[in-house]
Amino acid sequence: MTDGPIRVVVADDQTVVREGIVMLLGLLPGITVVGSAPDGEEALRLVAEHAPDVVLMDLRMPRCDGVEATRRIRAGHPGTEVVVLTTYADDDSLFSALQAGARGFLTKDAGAEEIARAVADVRSGAAGLSPQVQLRLLERLSEPGQAAPEPAPAPAPAPAPVQRPPLPDGLTQREAEVLALIAAGLSNAEIAGRLFVSPATVKTHINNLFAKTAVRDRAQAVAYAFRHGISEGS
Repeated sequence: MTDGPIRVVVADDQTVVREGIVMLLGLLPGITVVGSAPDGEEALRLVAEHAPDVVLMDLRMPRCDGVEATRRIRAGHPGTEVVVLTTYADDDSLFSALQAGARGFLTKDAGAEEIARAVADVRSGAAGLSPQVQLRLLERLSEPGQAAPEPAPAPAPAPAPVQRPPLPDGLTQREAEVLALIAAGLSNAEIAGRLFVSPATVKTHINNLFAKTAVRDRAQAVAYAFRHGISEGS
């Protein structure tokens, strides 16, 4: 993590909204707005010119939408993170943005503190997902289409292997358990406590499952878990 203020580019096609976000960020300590863009193409140009730490990205924009702009920013400028700030919180928007490489996802009713926290989180390498978005991810992980967990949490392994489908991408059962706990929002330390292993062991499992699934961060890991029906208890 670098020192100094977090340098931000704001991308939104609505002038009033864009200027309002810029004004709001200007009042927050530790954040400097280095540019604003009315569409994805201009956002890409500003990223190339200023190399900001974070882009606050709308999704519905002309010329180049937020998902495509996010994908191109993450591919060409890996030092710049993306936080989606949008009116749309539907599942297609959410998962498309996360799969494109966004580390954060907020809706436009987010307050100043929530935006500042998400920007700081993604600059430090964490995910910047609002509580509502995290809840929606967990709800989708537990929606119909997945086998219901046994009511008794007994660890007896006998019946489970018969009911579990093969794990994707060569994941081990333990790696899938760690992935499910990541999707449930647990930190490395919390996962270690849940599984009765050391934090170093958890980190090894995370590195292995990231390599096998080709995800880059925890936000993409959550999206991967959703796509493959990997959730706590599944």
